[in-house]
Amino acid sequence: MRWIDRIPMLWLVGIALYLAGAPFVPEPHLTEKWRMLLDGTLSKPIDIFDFFLHTGPLVVLAIRLWRDAQRRRQGKD
Repeated sequence: MRWIDRIPMLWLVGIALYLAGAPFVPEPHLTEKWRMLLDGTLSKPIDIFDFFLHTGPLVVLAIRLWRDAQRRRQGKD
């Protein structure tokens, strides 16, 4: 998990936000894929790939923020 800590936070936030919103018109793929997942229609391999492509950086960012918070909490103890 240390590889996540080595990613510059600015780059990680930028990539996560960009891929979460891309393409911006007519609607973000992430919105479309989550709707498909909740409706039970996310079945084509390209849609599944797209779901993970656009969700992955947000998951990595969440892990990084959680690890940073844990480190700060341990430093205060």
